[in-house]
Parts: sequence; structure tokens; C-alpha cells
Amino acid sequence: METTLRTITNIDWITIILFSSLLFAVLAKSFFYTKFLNFIILPFNNKYIFMYSKKDKLFNWFNILFTVFQVINFSLYIYLVKNIFTKSLNHDNNPTIYLVILGCLLLFLLIKTFLQLGNGLIFNSNETISLLLFKKISYLNYSSLVMFLANVILTYTYKDSIFVVYVSLFLIAIINTIGWITIVKNHQKFITNNFFYFILYLCTLEFSPFVIIGSYLKD
Repeated sequence: METTLRTITNIDWITIILFSSLLFAVLAKSFFYTKFLNFIILPFNNKYIFMYSKKDKLFNWFNILFTVFQVINFSLYIYLVKNIFTKSLNHDNNPTIYLVILGCLLLFLLIKTFLQLGNGLIFNSNETISLLLFKKISYLNYSSLVMFLANVILTYTYKDSIFVVYVSLFLIAIINTIGWITIVKNHQKFITNNFFYFILYLCTLEFSPFVIIGSYLKD
């Protein structure tokens, strides 16, 4: 009997990341099926926000699972888009950069969330701030579904496709714009009474991160 040389192929780390992130979404759907059904139509129907914004608030398992899904895919999305814009084609061999992006994004989101909650305590508006955060994070979590699909397409189907990047960026922007319009519409009085702080918040904690990410992608 002849011996056969067996070639062991390296495991694709991006595939592991995608499946790992999908696990969190599947867990959220499995344990909170009714909530998931309401969440999946969020941009077209405000039922999810209406039903769960006051009952579950910010820290609940469904929100936590989908936020983990979001952070993992957001980091991978930044990583893949960065490779496309800089024409770096060796991303399969360089997971370290992804881990750095993941760590920075996670740290930023944690600091940002606690600063916002801290402002709520300082200005005696913790209830309103928690509600605003719940709505904003819900729409950002929903846009992570687009990020996941874009990551899959950019990894396995249309690698290095600028068209896929622009379409996904457009959809992500639309989803979060709908979220912000909803927030501003439902909290006009609170925003008007704290207009200066609201503008300061937008500039420091909402717009500046995207400017930094945009600058990073162009480098």
C-alpha cells in the first residue's frame, strides 16, 4: 500500500470570524425569537422600539448578543474596506491588524457608552439618555446585518469590489439616518432644551469617529 501525502490547508481566519459572529445572531434569534422578528423589520416599522425601549432598556441579552455581532462585523468590515482602498491583498495572512481594529473599536464603544451614561447622571436625564442610546444602538446593530452580508460577499464572491463597498456604505448610512430622524423626531423637546450639548455630542462622539475611520481607510 502506497502512502499518500496529505496536505493540511490553513484554516481561513476570516471564515472563523464570520461564523463566530453568526453564532451570536443565531443565539439572539433562538432565545428571543419574537423580539428578533420585530427587530428584523426595524427600519420599516417602529414596533421594536415601541415595545422594548422602556421595558428592556440598554443592557439586555438580546441587545448584548447583537452588539457583539455588530462589533465583530464592523471591525472586519473596516479591515476589508481598508485592504481594498489600499490595494493590500494579503489580508488572509494578517489577522493581527483585524485584532487591533477590533480592540480599538470595542474600547471606543465602551468609553463612548459610559461617557453618555455619565452625562445622563450629571444632567439628571439618565432615563432619556438610556432611551436615546437604546434607539441608536438598535439601528447600528441592524446595520451590522448589512456589514455581515458585505463581509461575506467581499470575502467569497466579489473580492475587492468597490461597488459592493459603496452600496453597503449607502445602506448603512440610510439605516442609521432613519434611526437619527426617529430619535430627533421623538425627542425634539429634550434636544431643543440641550441644543448646545447635543451639537457638541454629535461633533465629538458621533461625527469625529467616522472622520477618523475615513482617514484611516485612505491612509
